[in-house]
Amino acid sequence: MKAETTSTQLGHALARFLGIRLNYRTPQGADDLSRGESLYSVSSADTFLECEPTSWDYIQAITPNGRDIARWAYNLFPFTHWITHYNVPWLVGDLIAGITVGAVVVPQSMAYARLAELAPQFGLYSSFMGVLIYWFFATSKDITIGPVAVMSTITGNVVNKVAQEHPEIPGHVVASALAVIAGGIICFLGLIRAGRIVDFISLAAISAFMTGSAINIAVGQVPALMGIDGFSNREATYKVFINILKHLGRTKRDAAMGLTALLFLYLIRFACSYGARKVPRRSKLFFFLSTLRTAFIILLYTMISWLVNRNHRKTNERLFNILGDVPRGFQNAAVPTINRTIVSTFVNELPASIIVLLIEHIAIAKSFGRVNNYSIDPSQEMVAIGVTNLLGPFLGAYPATGSFSRTAIKSKAGVRTPFAGVITAVVVLLAIYALPAVFFYIPNSALSAVIIHAVGDLITPPNTVYQFWRISPLEVIIFFAGVVVTIFSNIENGIYTTICVSIAVLLYRVLYAKGRFVGKVKIHSVVGDHILGQESKSSEQRFESTDPETSTRNVFLPLEHGDGSNPQIQPESPYPGIFIYRFSEGYNYPNANHYLDHMVKVIYEQTRRTNLDTYGKLGDRPWNDPGPRRGHALEDHSDRPTLQAIILDFSSVNNVDVTSVQHLLDVRNQLDRYAAPDTVDWHLACINNRWTKRALASAGFGYPTPAGDANVFERWKPIFSVAEIGGNASAAAAAQHRENERELKRQRSVSKSDAHDAEGVAKVDTANSDTSDLAQDIATSKAYATVTTSRVAVLHGLNRPLFHVDLTSALQSAIANVERRPQDEPKGVGTDFV
Repeated sequence: MKAETTSTQLGHALARFLGIRLNYRTPQGADDLSRGESLYSVSSADTFLECEPTSWDYIQAITPNGRDIARWAYNLFPFTHWITHYNVPWLVGDLIAGITVGAVVVPQSMAYARLAELAPQFGLYSSFMGVLIYWFFATSKDITIGPVAVMSTITGNVVNKVAQEHPEIPGHVVASALAVIAGGIICFLGLIRAGRIVDFISLAAISAFMTGSAINIAVGQVPALMGIDGFSNREATYKVFINILKHLGRTKRDAAMGLTALLFLYLIRFACSYGARKVPRRSKLFFFLSTLRTAFIILLYTMISWLVNRNHRKTNERLFNILGDVPRGFQNAAVPTINRTIVSTFVNELPASIIVLLIEHIAIAKSFGRVNNYSIDPSQEMVAIGVTNLLGPFLGAYPATGSFSRTAIKSKAGVRTPFAGVITAVVVLLAIYALPAVFFYIPNSALSAVIIHAVGDLITPPNTVYQFWRISPLEVIIFFAGVVVTIFSNIENGIYTTICVSIAVLLYRVLYAKGRFVGKVKIHSVVGDHILGQESKSSEQRFESTDPETSTRNVFLPLEHGDGSNPQIQPESPYPGIFIYRFSEGYNYPNANHYLDHMVKVIYEQTRRTNLDTYGKLGDRPWNDPGPRRGHALEDHSDRPTLQAIILDFSSVNNVDVTSVQHLLDVRNQLDRYAAPDTVDWHLACINNRWTKRALASAGFGYPTPAGDANVFERWKPIFSVAEIGGNASAAAAAQHRENERELKRQRSVSKSDAHDAEGVAKVDTANSDTSDLAQDIATSKAYATVTTSRVAVLHGLNRPLFHVDLTSALQSAIANVERRPQDEPKGVGTDFV
């Protein structure tokens, strides 16, 4: 205790030396309040003094302890949470889902490798490492990590750029370096648990970039589908489309393979969907047939290609373009090469790469988690993506993330755990070692058909866009802006556009948040054909009730009906000169000025100055209030009330800052001058954060502010909000009653034991009489009796009387003190009421 006193004295001395006033906002009478004496308490309620949070409390709250660190380390490997419970039914489900996804990922990964301007084996490497590593860190059972169309396209743009600037650097080296750098950044963000940053990207932005990217990729694959060459398919989408039309006459035999493959892919899907609707009991069979359509088409057209080109293996003799040699095994396994030259070539594309890796994966994981009734950890998913892209390049992989199409297939196939990824990895591994000879004859046009068919599902359907319009028309504009920019520029610019515009809209809503003045409306609950609380006493209806909480209650609605409430119901103005103002979107430095300007403007329009002779002469008037024109009389506002009190609804406010509190102080001083010689009472309701209370109390809010030398506590009307903490229904009373019963039984058993050991009938009678008297004394004593009275305690601290639990208590307190104040004296203040 002595050390604490010494440190406090040293702190106070240092504050005096630096000129810091520690108690510059201490309210008059604070010492009396802190003692909780009878003047500021009621005999039937327990007193409560609210302690302010300290800086040490804040440091403790944000500093992880040993248990937090242990939990963090344990959660880094989510598979340990369920692997010990693994069983045969789970294995069966994972086998089916894993093999199904493996049959899809093999042809898709080779097709996406072409988008990345890499040899097809690099797509297989990326698929293998993605599904093999992810399950260790996964919080989603459905996600399948591997090459995806959008990320492959961005990687292809980087590879092409490096090929032009540094032709001596192989493309797969650049792609692996991009994966390592992007993976390292994402892994770091996941380790520091910064997964919530993805929430800054809206659904409209994600849909726009997915739709624009799908159109970009699909149009870019048409030349390979048709066998058209002579121009680049990496230009802006509209340019590629124009060039396709210009060079349509160069169509080759590839078009026959590509167009028919694309047609069969859609026909099989349509037929399986139709069959599942017509024969529901066979829906599972139709699902697997539809899922395997990609593998079936690739095998079919590979066989056709082999029959046609088996005697034309040379490039110039082939009847149409085929995939060519695919090396067996991991021929490009090596330590990734990362240096300044390589990194500088893709540093401009790095932000877009990270955004695509994150939003595509986490958006898909969240979506399927909601569908299948589980939640994911975005930070842990970042770790999974990061580690996958950090380790994958050691076997030749390029950037990989979650795939929408393969995730949907995996989910519908009945996957049970993330271990299904290991099954898929085995399938891919078999393809890498056993099927390279078959891959040689795969037609390039068939792979283009697979890509176009896959990205078609990424396009947002018109019905979804219409739903966007119904919910938020402004976000539809953002959606189309992103799509248009992607089509007429590139995918990266489309991503930046949608994200920047979405953040700009968010900032606009925060900056121009508009508060509302609210009024009181008394409402009744209607059940069936009658109003609760208004039935006759003879009514025997089931819902008869006179409880004020269920029959009638007061609510506060915007005076201008901005919430869409019935305009025929007019909310009552709280009280002449009393205003209730509700913040709508938080209260911080960006919007504080806008909020308060609106509030002051309305107050000036609906009230008058307390002292009409404030400006005795024309020269006393300020420049911004010069008064009427010469020869005109002042406007008569005598019918308006004077400003009495302001009630602020902080229900939507969680934090405040120095700027916002300073604006509030300035407005309080401004309105005090307007209401002079009186002062304005400020009541604050529904404050949800201790730190917000501390900030407001430090600025002088929450307790009475005296006018001059007046002792405001002499006029303070003690009205409190209290809550019951005892009584027959409370847990404390029930526990006390049980303890009383046990004690009574113990005393009786002791008395009976003494009676059996005693000699003589008279002695036994005496003992029984004593026992009866003892039991009666215990049963009637206050210590052992059942509690029949309830205890109550105040909800908010007595040292903050102007902080209220709700608007009703704030309004009652404001009205009570305004009415209590004599007309010729400054106002008093009040606190919460029951």
